[in-house]
Amino acid sequence: MESKKLNKNIRDKISFVSFIIPEFAFGYKMGMQEAYFYLKKYGGMDFLNKHWWALHTENPFYAIRDMAQVCRNNGGNLK
Repeated sequence: MESKKLNKNIRDKISFVSFIIPEFAFGYKMGMQEAYFYLKKYGGMDFLNKHWWALHTENPFYAIRDMAQVCRNNGGNLK
């Protein structure tokens, strides 16, 4: 039973991450690969991996905004 729950959590995380990165890319007029590397370089992916459960309950706008702020705090320069 525990392994099914773990698998569901993993599936949910993958589903959210694969949804939010393209949304981030669209919101900041980037390609998906560019957005991924930007998030990776400036800590957005670490933030996303650590806090995905809370982020997925928010409106995607707020999750994207929070990810962008983390990146700005780590030297990223989004407009």
